[in-house]
Amino acid sequence: MRWPQDANGWPNADFSRLVLHKPHRWHIQEAGKGETLLLLHGAGGATQSWRGLFPLLAAHYHTVAIDLPGQGFTQLGGRQRCGLDHMAEDILSLQRQEGWKPTAIIAHSAGAAIALRMAEMGAIPRGQIIGINAALGNFKGVAGWLFPMLAKALALNPLTASIFTATASDRTVRNLIKGTGSTLDDAGIALYKRLTSDKGHVDATLLMMAQWRLDGLLERLPKIDRPTTLITGANDQAVPPKTSVGAAGALPNGQHIELPNLGHLAHEEDSHQIAEIIFAILNEKGPPAKAAPIF
Repeated sequence: MRWPQDANGWPNADFSRLVLHKPHRWHIQEAGKGETLLLLHGAGGATQSWRGLFPLLAAHYHTVAIDLPGQGFTQLGGRQRCGLDHMAEDILSLQRQEGWKPTAIIAHSAGAAIALRMAEMGAIPRGQIIGINAALGNFKGVAGWLFPMLAKALALNPLTASIFTATASDRTVRNLIKGTGSTLDDAGIALYKRLTSDKGHVDATLLMMAQWRLDGLLERLPKIDRPTTLITGANDQAVPPKTSVGAAGALPNGQHIELPNLGHLAHEEDSHQIAEIIFAILNEKGPPAKAAPIF
């Protein structure tokens, strides 16, 4: 996607800017004053994923949301830098250039793995991580080797992204969202339709899938001592809530909060409830009564 040519109607666009920090040209949304919160979306998403939550957080914190390399409006500068380690390194380097010192990294799905990897690299020496439906598990059995191989094959085929964007209808996108266990309004569906219709975005998402490796990070979870809260939607059909239960148990300072009636895109379905939980965590008051923690 191109900025500003394709920016018409993009959520929170008034707070957007482009930053060149090699190897990528980053799309950043930044607003608010006070302590810094860094928002990382999941694979296949973009800053639109935070459209409801961003202004709620920015009313109380200096809030920064970025598009991952090649996704949304961030221009990919290196096709081999879409894996976990490289993305964590590049975002941390951007963070240092911009002078951000996050109090917390708030991350959705695969973004939570990036946040934990960044924590290992010193991104939040005194901060914490809040993951929403964190993708912190590998596929089991045959899928464990078949899916990564399939993703790599698709990413290496220059026609794959073009074919997908040409065939991604409104119905296709609605079915994809429904398959996550979430329900979005027409505006939310339309934004995902814009993303899935962009060849560069789809290509970068496939590259991320092809280069994604979690084994090392998962083995090191017991050594990551940053306070970490993993929030799950009970209806998540994309990443089973038990994944976060296990990860929270492996982390020395981890806790898990489960929310009923929400799916994988919980922060888009009910931004206000997620904001309340985040404020409670950051103010060290513990999670609100309606979202009992499971340790």
